[in-house]
Amino acid sequence: MLMPRRVKHRKVMRGRMSGLAKGGHTVAFGDYGLATQEPAWITSRQIEAARRAMTRSVKRGGKIWIRIFPDKPATKKPAETRMGSGKGSPEAWVAVVKPGRVMFELAGVPEPLAREALRLASMKLPIKTKIVSREGELLAS
Repeated sequence: MLMPRRVKHRKVMRGRMSGLAKGGHTVAFGDYGLATQEPAWITSRQIEAARRAMTRSVKRGGKIWIRIFPDKPATKKPAETRMGSGKGSPEAWVAVVKPGRVMFELAGVPEPLAREALRLASMKLPIKTKIVSREGELLAS
């Protein structure tokens, strides 16, 4: 699974997810992409599950780009712990995505196969997504 080799700070603040994606909102490498429609934290496990679904769907053909990286540690306190006594320990690595961000890209496969692969990948994610193409038009799904 994806995670940083080392980080400057072991725990970070939660931050805000308001607004649209500042960058990475166009298909840059492949022919088709999967863009978010709502803000969320995407865990490294979810990214890996989506990647596997896409790879299996295209039967290891074509090329897949992962455009997000989980570089934020998400902490969690143990179950049945009283309030206070500091912040919890890091549990997962998450990528912060905002609406419009292209998370995955796909090239080298025909459009119906690419659409199906991206649909299967979107099923593994906890947010609404849309399939976009390099030309910029939204593909009806």
